[in-house]
Amino acid sequence: MDTIIKSELSWSEFEKVEMRVGTILTVNDFPEARKPAYQLTIDFGSEIGILKSSAQITQRYQKEDLINRQIVAVVNFPKKQIGKFNSECLVLGAVGDAGDVILLAPDFKIENGLRIG
Repeated sequence: MDTIIKSELSWSEFEKVEMRVGTILTVNDFPEARKPAYQLTIDFGSEIGILKSSAQITQRYQKEDLINRQIVAVVNFPKKQIGKFNSECLVLGAVGDAGDVILLAPDFKIENGLRIG
């Protein structure tokens, strides 16, 4: 299987990406989204605070299973308006062929806000 890499990234470019660990506090349905999604509120610790995100993770995850779950997200993208909802970070996951998303997460409970490197 050939892997296609879109473009190389310099180390200084990679260092600009703020991937952080956060804990999901609340999960709500997002019926206004074009593709099925949840609205998440995520705690990234005292330095970053609480941010909101829209995530298309409804195929594999039930709302009640996401509460208190730690995830990895990019926290320094510009805010993105999705309908009436303002998404403040990008939750990361591996995207399967069927479009289902498997969340990236630490193996052990760790401090919110820790940087991924």
